[in-house]
Amino acid sequence: MSATIQIRRATIEQLDELVPLFDGYRQFYQQASDRPGARRFLAERLLQGESIILLAYMAERAVGFTQLYPLFSSVSMERLWLLNDLFVQPDLRGQGVGEALLEQAAALSQAMGAKGLALETGVTNQGAQRLYERLGFAREEGSYHYFRPTR
Repeated sequence: MSATIQIRRATIEQLDELVPLFDGYRQFYQQASDRPGARRFLAERLLQGESIILLAYMAERAVGFTQLYPLFSSVSMERLWLLNDLFVQPDLRGQGVGEALLEQAAALSQAMGAKGLALETGVTNQGAQRLYERLGFAREEGSYHYFRPTR
């Protein structure tokens, strides 16, 4: 029997629990471990109200998180949220933690009157793609993602 998953909105008081998860997320994307940098980055987002971070707990242990950033659509003239980060401890994947985080993010988006959630994932991250599609995310066709560095 799996443990109950609880989702809580993170505050600055959960920073110590969040930093190792965020650092693990960055390492998954081939970034060097940088816990001091992660602490600074997350503290700024939380203290300045620039993102919403949801933490997943199992048996009172933080085991995953998602981070949402506000966006606006000029075409529809509505708010939406960028689900920028989703991470679950590797040994707990497949136990519903990611699904619980995504469902809570969708519920929060709906409660805030937003149009929906947007996200992107790597072409080779097929496990995440299956999860997203199973939960109602639709892959957008007919557009490209561009990035221009400014420094």
